[in-house]
Amino acid sequence: MAWLKKLVGALVILGGVGAVTGWVLSAPARLDSQTPAKLGPGDAVKGKRIFYAGGCTSCHAKPGSQGDARLQLVGGLELKTPFGTFVPPNISQDPTDGIGAWSVEDLANAMLKGVSPSGEHFYPAFPYASYARMNPADIADLYAFLKTLPAVAGKAPGNSLSFPFNIRRGIGLWKLLYLRDQPVVAFPEGTPDPVMAGRYLVEGPGHCGECHTPRDFAGGTKKNDWLAGAVAAEGRGTVPNITSGEGGLGDWSEADIANYLETGFTPEFDSVGGAMVDVQRNMAELMPEDRAAIAAYLKAIPPHPNGYPARKKTAAN
Repeated sequence: MAWLKKLVGALVILGGVGAVTGWVLSAPARLDSQTPAKLGPGDAVKGKRIFYAGGCTSCHAKPGSQGDARLQLVGGLELKTPFGTFVPPNISQDPTDGIGAWSVEDLANAMLKGVSPSGEHFYPAFPYASYARMNPADIADLYAFLKTLPAVAGKAPGNSLSFPFNIRRGIGLWKLLYLRDQPVVAFPEGTPDPVMAGRYLVEGPGHCGECHTPRDFAGGTKKNDWLAGAVAAEGRGTVPNITSGEGGLGDWSEADIANYLETGFTPEFDSVGGAMVDVQRNMAELMPEDRAAIAAYLKAIPPHPNGYPARKKTAAN
């Protein structure tokens, strides 16, 4: 039986080595030493644009909020997923219950690296896998705008996750697979500026792919099916294909898309519905050139006819 003891010993050693390796690889990674210098002083006027492009109110305002109450970022929305229920937290300027005590570098670490001020991984229900593509200067502008918003006391309920998804350290391994700062869609040199500007807004702060792209078994977006439609995060229904061809937005012009983002009306004069109501409300706050850039990008990306079919009258809801 000596051979069995040796085998057990070898397995114990290998298991220990694997555990140590996994622990090291899953460690939270903060910003590199060069990024803080790129943050700059921040401009609240520019930050308002990033705030609405990023859809901060959609997840962090109290569900059902209207008017100025949408700027009270107390959190509390329930996002039900196959991994459990995630609840976006209070990100108001309350220094205890919100993020009022955060520095601009804390916000940049959260958005670009998915790491909290205390050094823990955030769950990717917070869409930092998209925000990672953002310009650090835009995050500084967003920080300046957030500072103008009210402080609201009260912590949102915690997440409700089962084992092993409640182990945050494992998110470090997820990040090794899915966290990238490169654009999803590559365009050739000479691509018109509006398309490139739209790519930044859609793939970065707008994080459109987080809902409109299907996910694999580990919850990462399938880049080969980019914007081809997916199961709705709420667990009911689907989010449609918004690529450029048949089954997507093939029969919508750039002007149709831009008008929809501004008014909430489709080319057939049906109105926005579902979770897209909040998104469209945010898009309406952007400048016309931003909505035009988003439209130019969506018409320029490759079609994906095998995605979830768009519904003609509510093709972007």
